[in-house]
Amino acid sequence: MQSPSSMNTYFQCPRKYYFIYKLKLPTKPSIHLVRGSVAHLALEKLYDILPEVIADNHKENLKTVIVELLRKYWLEAKDDFDKLSMSEQQLESYFEETKDMLLNYIARFTDKLEAHMFKGLSFVDAFKKLTPLREKEYLSWDYYVKGFIDVIEDDDGKIRLMDYKTSKRAQINDAYKLQLAVYALLYEMEHHKKPHEVGIYFLKYKGADGEQVIPVDEELIKHAKFKIEQIHMSTTSDDIADYPLHKTPLCKWSSGQCDFYDYCYNGKEIPPLPEPKVVEKK
Repeated sequence: MQSPSSMNTYFQCPRKYYFIYKLKLPTKPSIHLVRGSVAHLALEKLYDILPEVIADNHKENLKTVIVELLRKYWLEAKDDFDKLSMSEQQLESYFEETKDMLLNYIARFTDKLEAHMFKGLSFVDAFKKLTPLREKEYLSWDYYVKGFIDVIEDDDGKIRLMDYKTSKRAQINDAYKLQLAVYALLYEMEHHKKPHEVGIYFLKYKGADGEQVIPVDEELIKHAKFKIEQIHMSTTSDDIADYPLHKTPLCKWSSGQCDFYDYCYNGKEIPPLPEPKVVEKK
């Protein structure tokens, strides 16, 4: 079953898709993936707190809570961080950067809370009103595609699907647009109605720059359907020749290279396709 991640891998480089999804070759651990997972988890658990406990001095308490959640899940991911062979100073630098990202989010969230409080809601009621559905999995057997949506917000019936990103640039590029379009399609398939908006929280950015959305219309849904059909048609083959290499700066850059660079450029022997799993009848 395809996902926005597998689809974007194919459109970035079909050969890379072949290595990951056909040959099942492992990818190297990445600081960006590990710290991204930790940040996502901290934001997910933020909404599990009891708002009554932090109502007094809520601004500072929300900051304290998110930093402590980050610290908790950062420590729990120690084994994953150890695999990166990074120095303590490097990891500390990434921790501080990630902390700043989450505090950016808290600042925007606090502004929304206080906007509702200005209209007459208590802090507790405003917090509950803004608490979204988190980490919801959707899948469609009709389109054979699935995805996890980070945040589903319901503002008095206005539905918005949001994703967290730690990207350097606050821009909904083609890859992000495809991901959001697939989410919109999956939501529509499940609930028989379109969400109103889809978007991204760019955690590195403060204020309005860190929150970008696009409206969901029929064109966005058609875009998802077209790309899904394209990926299914393009990935039926098991022949590596049908998965051409895209030569781009993502093959090799100043500080690293694609996990599969040696296969593509240095003649490393490509392993055979794994044997299909045989399911025994009981």
